[in-house]
Order: sequence, then C-alpha cells, then structure tokens
Amino acid sequence: MADASRLKIDGGIPNRLARVADAAGALERDGYDGGWTAETSHDPFLPLLLAAEHTSRIELGTNIAVAFARSPMTVANVAWDLQAYSKGRFILGLGTQIQAHIEKRFGMPWSHPARRMREFVAALHAIWSAWNDGTPLRFEGDFYTHKIMTPMFTPEPQPYSAPKVFLAAVGEAMTETCGEVADGHLGHPMVSRRYLDEVTMPALQRGIERAGRDRSQVEVSCEVLVATGDNDAELARATAAVRKQIAFYGSTPAYRRVLDLHGWGDLHTELHRLSLEGKWDAMGSLVDDEMLSAFAVVGPAQTVADGLRARCAGRVDRVLPIFATASPSCITAALKEFRE
Repeated sequence: MADASRLKIDGGIPNRLARVADAAGALERDGYDGGWTAETSHDPFLPLLLAAEHTSRIELGTNIAVAFARSPMTVANVAWDLQAYSKGRFILGLGTQIQAHIEKRFGMPWSHPARRMREFVAALHAIWSAWNDGTPLRFEGDFYTHKIMTPMFTPEPQPYSAPKVFLAAVGEAMTETCGEVADGHLGHPMVSRRYLDEVTMPALQRGIERAGRDRSQVEVSCEVLVATGDNDAELARATAAVRKQIAFYGSTPAYRRVLDLHGWGDLHTELHRLSLEGKWDAMGSLVDDEMLSAFAVVGPAQTVADGLRARCAGRVDRVLPIFATASPSCITAALKEFRE
C-alpha cells in the first residue's frame, strides 16, 4: 500500500530544448518531486541533459521513451550517461507504443510485447552489470542478443546505482510484467480509479508476487487529467478540452478495455468512427459528466489538491497532473498544498 501521507507530485518538462532549463528549474523551485519528458514530436532524452544541468534535487525521467524503437544497448548507454550526469536522479520510463507505430513509423519489429519488454529490461541490467561490475556480457534471448563488450566500448563505472526502470502499462499482461521486473509503473490518464483498483493494482501485485518481491519495491505513478480555471469561463473551456482528450483516448482500441469495465464499450465504436471522419468536437460531446468524473479531476483551483488525493492517495506513490488549459498562476494555486 502506498503511503497516503507522502504522495509525490510531478510535472512535465517540455521537449523543445530552448524551454527546458527554465521549466525544469521552475519545477525544482516550486517544490515538485520529479519532472518527466514524453516521446512525441521530439526526442525524450536530450531535454533531460539540460534539465539535469539546471536542477540538483528533483528526479528526472522519460514518460515514456519508446523501447521497441531502439536497441537495449543504445538505451542502456544514454540512460547510463544521464544517470551519471544527474548524479543518480534519472528514471528510465519505457513504453511499447502500438504495433502500427513500431512497424510503420519506426520501421522496427513487433511481436509478443509483454515478453519482449521483459527481455528488454533483462538485457538492460545485463549490460549495466557488465559496465559497472565487469560481469561478462553473455545475454542471449528470444528477441535480443548482446555478447560483445570490449574495453573501447565500455563506459567508466559510476558511483550511482543503475537507473531505475519504470514501465508504462494498461493491459494486465504488461502490468504483471511491470510487477515482475520494473522499479515502477507508469499509469495512463485514460485509467479510472475503478480500473486502477480492480485491474491495474491486482495485476501488478500478481507480478510482484510471482517474482518474490514486495509492493514497496515498485513505485506506482498515476497521470490524471485536470480541468480547472480562475473563473467559470476558464473552467468551462478546460472542461471542454478534457472531454475531447478523453474522447480521443476512448476512440483508440487499446483503451476499449477501460471503457468496457464501466459498461461504456459501445461508445468506443462510435468514437472510433467519428475519429476516422475527423469530427473531434462531436466526439467530445459524447463524453458525459459521469465519464468525465471517472477520468478527470474537475473543479475550481482550490478543489484540485483534494481531488487528486481522493483519486490517488493510499493507492499510488506519485501523481502527474495534466492540466488542459490552465494558466501558470492557476496551476500554482491548485497544487500549492502539494509543494509546501
């Protein structure tokens, strides 16, 4: 069980390099516990070098870097360097992406995602052990093979432990894998409290027990959509934006299982149809208040902290609020209690 008295609060770090130093420094000054980059239109690792240079306390991680677009060796190398430069503050957050993107955008193979991810993490640790402890590199798996490591290609040992590895997971198989091999679980904003309680945490616990581990060895992170504003007009604008975001996720086949749990599975079919027609505004109008409250914290700034606690405290260890359209001053007011 997570410690309800110490729910960590995280923020996002922009991927545009010119904005990273100021944003990361602001997160640290404002008392955040961590800062995360995402892999969307920019590389997720480069910004963290700047973030490490301009901070000294907060943890810094990728949420997520696409594992299957890369080799374990290349990921091990960049993670090793970021861990050393940040003085042990780096978290390697990995995710699978979906088959179409891996094959058609990255041009890489896709198969057996849970098994492949388990092996990917094992390969990382084998490589790091070779670098830090001098263990001969003899990793042979079903998907990855690493058997050559000469002195020229071996980075210097460092005084910090190997980077923590967090895995993004929604489905039960990947969540169990996370419980088996990862240091942390990265949740998705399209996960309700009910799905967290009835699907995610039981699957994570099964993986933990299968590996003979303890829940305290796996840190659980949750992303939560937030709609708030300084006045009624801003709140309404943010709420509309969050409805559209939920509708976008709901149109994706990967998240139908979440809707099915609530009895909203048929809505996915309609949302998917509208998405193919590009009718994004119409999609948002299909997200009613019940669905909105299942996936988001909605209300004036002074209610946000309590809303996040009610959703996360005692279940997860850290939360990353995703604000739709709120101003910086509104976000500061909404999260004031977390950062004191």
